[in-house]
Amino acid sequence: MEEAAPPPRKRGRPRKERPKEEREKEEGATEKMREKKPQNSAADEKYGSWKSLVPVLYDWLASHNLLWPSLSCRWGPLIEQGKFKNRQRLYLSEQTDGSVPNTLVIATCEVVKSRVAAAEHVSQFNEDTRSPFVKKYKTIIHPGEVNRIRELPQNNNIVATHTDCPEVLIWDVEAQPNRHAVLGAADSHPDLVLTGHQENAEFALAMCRAEPLVLSGGKDKTVVLWSIQDHVSTLTADATKPTGSGGSNVKTTDSPSIGPRGIFQGHEDTVEDVQFCPSSAQEFCSVGDDSCLILWDARVGSTPVFKVEKAHNADLHCVDWNPHDENFILTGSADNSVHMFDRRNLTSNGVGSPIHKFEGHKASVLCVQWSPDRSSVFGSSAEDGLLNIWDYNKVGQKDETEGGPPNPSPGLFFQHAGHRDKVIDFHWNAADPWTIVSVSDDCETSGGGGTLQIWRMSDLIYRPEEEVLAELEKFKSHVLECTSKS
Repeated sequence: MEEAAPPPRKRGRPRKERPKEEREKEEGATEKMREKKPQNSAADEKYGSWKSLVPVLYDWLASHNLLWPSLSCRWGPLIEQGKFKNRQRLYLSEQTDGSVPNTLVIATCEVVKSRVAAAEHVSQFNEDTRSPFVKKYKTIIHPGEVNRIRELPQNNNIVATHTDCPEVLIWDVEAQPNRHAVLGAADSHPDLVLTGHQENAEFALAMCRAEPLVLSGGKDKTVVLWSIQDHVSTLTADATKPTGSGGSNVKTTDSPSIGPRGIFQGHEDTVEDVQFCPSSAQEFCSVGDDSCLILWDARVGSTPVFKVEKAHNADLHCVDWNPHDENFILTGSADNSVHMFDRRNLTSNGVGSPIHKFEGHKASVLCVQWSPDRSSVFGSSAEDGLLNIWDYNKVGQKDETEGGPPNPSPGLFFQHAGHRDKVIDFHWNAADPWTIVSVSDDCETSGGGGTLQIWRMSDLIYRPEEEVLAELEKFKSHVLECTSKS
């Protein structure tokens, strides 16, 4: 008799039920626990080497210590544009151990503009403290931990969240009342609940750029599509009703709900991620633990249009569709690699080889995302604590350094190593295209909590080489003068 397969390891911080006495004892000593970090000399040395290079590699960086890890991070709307910095909303979560409620956090972030921060200031951060650039604006008490956050392109104040349940929850974050997250406090009311999954839908979630549509995937092996067109205009008015006070037991059934527009079947295991075609409300794709990449078209039915049976040699965790060239799709997997597919090469009989495999991670890839600024640039984050930035146009280019070792990861041109544990999620800032927010779950290296970092690499790294050399030539005499004095 075959042994049952072990349950899939959750990508976030594992939650363990503990005795009440143990939780109460820890509640008042969380900060002390965080100070007693496990000794990891190799990781500390690697981190120290990275930190010493921060003034050279980065135009700006802010590091923000999180008491509880966040499994998702997303940029919200731009609030104010200033001469030296912009103010922008940031969506995070707090995944707690049950001693206090799980929350959806709306923060205000001050994003320093390019070439404003002095090099000596860029490196002056303490990874064990909170950043002055990030301020909590509002807290929503979430029914269960927040596994995924996605904002509505038509209105960034409306977000969807996934938790450990079959429903998708819709929130108007500006209209929601600010809550104090204490033990026993009632859950906030979602403004809308989307029903249709038969089992938990924890991670796969996407919003459509073309129309106010929501896409989700779950453990029931289905991809579910909803339209919230009729509800977007009324969400704000409905959301002004106050939520219950602490002690009551508020259920999501108190919120209005709608059923799906369509349910799509074709996966043979949990659906881990979904994504719309950037210009279409009818076309989308999905990936899952069955190692499949599936393309769908709602106009032709609820079965796959294209199905790549073996997109990777392990579970697929993430997918993204290129907003600049809709022929290209990225997938990330537990086999530590990122694959790029050209949908023009896919066939209906399950055949489809990636046009390139990007191998630069040493652990499972958790998130992939195309740059909003460059059609050939994308990022990938993984359980190895790295966030890699790639340019597929650099694949195949000859190394200009004669006699140097060959590039082991073609296309890789920047590696953000500021996190010391698995990088769960990241998001490019469309309002400031080379600025990225990323979050890591630090429970394995520091005993708890997480790290949020907002960073922008130096433009000398990604600008055309001839531009950079021309600029550096202007400062050549100054550099030589400083060198001779030293």
